[in-house]
Amino acid sequence: MRISDLPGPRGLPILGNALQLDSTRMHLTAEKWSRAYGDVFRFRIGPRQIVVLSNPETIASALRDRPDGFQRTTRMTRIARDMGFNGVFSAGGESWRRQRPMVMAGFDPGRIKAYFPGLVKVTERFERRWQRAAAAGTAIDLQADLMRYTVDVTAGLAFGADINTIESDDDVIQQHLDKVLPSLFKRLMAPFPTWRWLRNRSVDKHLKALQSAVAHFITQARARMDANPALRSQPTNLIESMIAARDTEGSGVDDADVAGNVLTMLLAGEDTTANTLAWMIYLLSRNPQALRRAQEEVAGRALRKYENIMALPYVEACINETMRLKPVAPILMLEPIRDTKLGELEVPAGALLMCLMRAGATSERHFPDPQTFDPERWLSGVSASSAKRVAMPFGAGPRLCPGRYLALLEMKMVMAMLLANFEIDSVTTPDGGEAQEHLAFTMSPVGLRLKLSPREKAKASAPLARSA
Repeated sequence: MRISDLPGPRGLPILGNALQLDSTRMHLTAEKWSRAYGDVFRFRIGPRQIVVLSNPETIASALRDRPDGFQRTTRMTRIARDMGFNGVFSAGGESWRRQRPMVMAGFDPGRIKAYFPGLVKVTERFERRWQRAAAAGTAIDLQADLMRYTVDVTAGLAFGADINTIESDDDVIQQHLDKVLPSLFKRLMAPFPTWRWLRNRSVDKHLKALQSAVAHFITQARARMDANPALRSQPTNLIESMIAARDTEGSGVDDADVAGNVLTMLLAGEDTTANTLAWMIYLLSRNPQALRRAQEEVAGRALRKYENIMALPYVEACINETMRLKPVAPILMLEPIRDTKLGELEVPAGALLMCLMRAGATSERHFPDPQTFDPERWLSGVSASSAKRVAMPFGAGPRLCPGRYLALLEMKMVMAMLLANFEIDSVTTPDGGEAQEHLAFTMSPVGLRLKLSPREKAKASAPLARSA
């Protein structure tokens, strides 16, 4: 079967299906089309023809055939290079192979465990921020607060920098990051590459500010390494690992690779984890039985202990169920490097593939009551094993997300702190209805406001330490 044989929605000459698509809800439209046209179909945005895949097995086979068989799209790579974050996320082939080991070294489980005391410190600051809001009866801008947390954690682990946006009204990094990701997504999905000729001065301003922040992190790290040469053989964070790799003769890594990966870690570390946490708090607020069970699991634990945070199976099940229902990356774009076949479909090199990461995970073919928030499905052996093959929030294959251990630990820390110390009085949306999904490279809930009150059993306890 050839691409021209595939079904799909009718479009217009020249524009194709562009007028039927709102970029901020593109994933919802593609999922709707998938229900109408099947697991494989096609549509067009201007001259660009896109093949859509929604079968988890087909998607997994393509993801496992990276970087040799499939890669990020050519447009994605070009945009990332133009915007200055051509790191491991967008790199392909030999460039990816050179960069991947140094990034993985910064995010391995041992390194993350060693950073745990720093994570506790950031979480305690975050708890104090929410304690003040609870005492004042103030509604919390949920995503903005969570992004302060994730930026502070990323800066601490990856860059060795204590920027402490949690206890400051200064959110300079976040306000720049919030403009860059939507701009990247608009360029990625635009019918025509107009940004090549029409520069967006506002986006350029935010990019320059971020690049300045990144240069500052690199300068600080180089100063530490000059003062303590042992850090070159035993780096303590991601940026030191990358600088050490870059300075090794024959590494093939240059200053642009270091800067690109630093910026990539800021972008990836802020949005994805913060949005998953926001969705999780929202879903738990609407499922009181699951909320009570999660609260019972963290009750009486000493949350300053790494082993106690790691041993929260029900909280982890809630995380997995949140990522199944509300994946922050519901769309993944790929491009085959060579002519290949996906099932019966012949796919030429350079074709654009859109993988729908939620379609299979919310299908009755794979889950009973697929739209129901049911963490239990992740706790039984056979069911949990099947779920992990279908829901792939961190991707699959050799390019599995290097930050997944940190993301899971951050989510467990925030939820343990929240569940042990606060009652969720309400999580509201702007219109009082269900939370709306907004796609801007990552998928976020729109305008969630959180109101908390102190839990009675936690009032007399010290921050985070809920017993020995």
